[in-house]
Amino acid sequence: MEYPFEIGPIRPVDESDSLLIRTTRNCPWNRCEFCVNYHGQPFSIRSVEEIKRDIDEAVGYFNGHPFTSCFLQDGDSLIMKTADLLNVLGHLKKRFPTLETISSYGRAWSISRKSPEELQEICSAGLNMLYCGMESGSDAVLEMMKKGVTSREIISAGIHAKQAGIFLSEFVISGLGGTRHWIDHATSTALALNEINPDKIRVLTIGVKKGSGLEKKLLAGEYFLQTEENIIEEQRLMLESLSGITSHYANHHGVDLLIEARGKLPEDKDRLISIMDRFLNLTDNDKLNFILGRRLGIYNCLGDLNDTHRYEAVETQFRKIDFNTRDDLEALFHSLRAKVV
Repeated sequence: MEYPFEIGPIRPVDESDSLLIRTTRNCPWNRCEFCVNYHGQPFSIRSVEEIKRDIDEAVGYFNGHPFTSCFLQDGDSLIMKTADLLNVLGHLKKRFPTLETISSYGRAWSISRKSPEELQEICSAGLNMLYCGMESGSDAVLEMMKKGVTSREIISAGIHAKQAGIFLSEFVISGLGGTRHWIDHATSTALALNEINPDKIRVLTIGVKKGSGLEKKLLAGEYFLQTEENIIEEQRLMLESLSGITSHYANHHGVDLLIEARGKLPEDKDRLISIMDRFLNLTDNDKLNFILGRRLGIYNCLGDLNDTHRYEAVETQFRKIDFNTRDDLEALFHSLRAKVV
């Protein structure tokens, strides 16, 4: 679709119905081993004049559509000078007066660079929600993935944002630690989340992208993928270790195996764990059937296993697969995960 204004390449799943306004191009860090979104693309901050022109173009293009949410692209709008960001936010609210939420990605480093007063000003001006890709609370995993921050810095930034009144959504990547670090990844991430108490916890599942630094580690034997079952064991351990927080927790992306694992903490914690247990307690055949069915888009949730037509459709697909070992199957499952955008 052609727009008369600039649109960046990605947005969070939760922003599917939002107005998109591009304030920066690409990512100011762009070194994370698992990410290929901005490979080879230089980072730049767009001028206030450019951004305001795009806002004006969007008003005409959408012909008065009453947007209630707007997402500021690309990788980190908080890296803008505070005065410039406030200028943009003021113009955005003026031209789209129905906006209730304005959101952006925000790296822990960028959040920490703003004073409490600056963050409060930014929130009051309308940028009242941030998506922070913590990915892990394990320093070993953060270092391996070249995140450029420590767990303590992530925690400090998250608390800093919340104290300013900003609604905070933290992303976690299940399976990111691989077979070597999965226990530390689960428990340390839970400990970090317990300190931050973000408004939302959004779980994604690792799929090693072609051309990523993580793919190089995988091929070099420096990183080993967990099985689908072990990734769920890891997520169960993380859930079990969450304590004293009031976050909304969700597997919310097509790459996640147990997409029905969504709920409010602490009241839904036992139900969320029971979803993990229901999968882990399946027979081996049913477990493999469900994994392949999810990865092929035949199943949506665990209850679909009871649909005999779908179950047999998955079994038919199994009969077409050439595999000799369980490792062959896990490689297939991973390749299907990695293709999910």
